[in-house]
Amino acid sequence: MYTPDAFDETRPEALAALIRDHPLGLLISGGAAGLVANPLPFRFYPDEAVLRAHLARANPQWRALAETPDCLVVFQGAQGYVTPSWYPAKREHGKVVPTWNYMIVQARGRATLCQDADWLRRQIDDLTRAREAARPEPWAVADAPAPFVAAQLRGIVGVEIAVETLAGKWKLSQNRSEADRSGVAEGLAAEGAAEIARHVAAPGKD
Repeated sequence: MYTPDAFDETRPEALAALIRDHPLGLLISGGAAGLVANPLPFRFYPDEAVLRAHLARANPQWRALAETPDCLVVFQGAQGYVTPSWYPAKREHGKVVPTWNYMIVQARGRATLCQDADWLRRQIDDLTRAREAARPEPWAVADAPAPFVAAQLRGIVGVEIAVETLAGKWKLSQNRSEADRSGVAEGLAAEGAAEIARHVAAPGKD
């Protein structure tokens, strides 16, 4: 990933937070049939440096991973278009162009496949608890009939990725003047892009 120094994000806690808040990662892998990509909800376990998810058994990507385990997972965080109209510099000299601000994490590693029912149940339970915890009446996997859950587990294959590198790019107008950054933050907020606006206003403070 091309990452100028101004946009390089290396804080482990910030990278983990983006994956936690935006868990739908794009799993990209290769193989005899070429590149393949599928969006999957992941859970990241920083202490173990692993990502866990599952694929439908009918999805051919798990067979490709069995042959070629090297893979890339891309997590897209907050993002938004930036118009030059938000820059005070536009009124001063006009030497401005549009751009796009965004936050992204790329995880590279090697995948291991798992078809063990206990492993799959733990993965599903962890993922469900993470997404249901804030709800007034959280749903749990155990709320469904046990035979139904067992049948569903037979239809999936677990994926565990041992993360070898974790790279972050926070493109938040850090290369602009303070006045331009303020203009961008205000413009994004006015258009409803509150998350990216907050980060532009205080890059590195998340």
